[in-house]
Amino acid sequence: MPHDPRSIPPARTTQGSSLAMVAHLGGVLTYLFLGWVASLVVWLVQRDQDPAVAREARVALNFQLTALIAMVVLHVVEHFPVIGVIGWVGKVAVGIVALVLSLLAAAATYRGGSYRYPVSLELVR
Repeated sequence: MPHDPRSIPPARTTQGSSLAMVAHLGGVLTYLFLGWVASLVVWLVQRDQDPAVAREARVALNFQLTALIAMVVLHVVEHFPVIGVIGWVGKVAVGIVALVLSLLAAAATYRGGSYRYPVSLELVR
């Protein structure tokens, strides 16, 4: 059986995998409200150069913007007297979830795969 090289999608370069990993690792800074910065920079730089890296950065950016919205809402809730503890616990939970999912996504993309977050709004297309 002959092997058709066109049937296999081209693999990302090492630099491309590293940039995709950096885009996902921005989620480590979610608790500081800065998780979206790294993925935005990678997406803006790579969207015309490497579509695979740009796609991963866009996926990461959408998740991190979703986490940012949740963090801002919970930060506001945190300042209400009676339900403030819910906001604080929610911020810690969102921070931990974003940290774990970002590390899983970074590992998957560094190995050359791709990652889809379980919960993410499609804000950037």
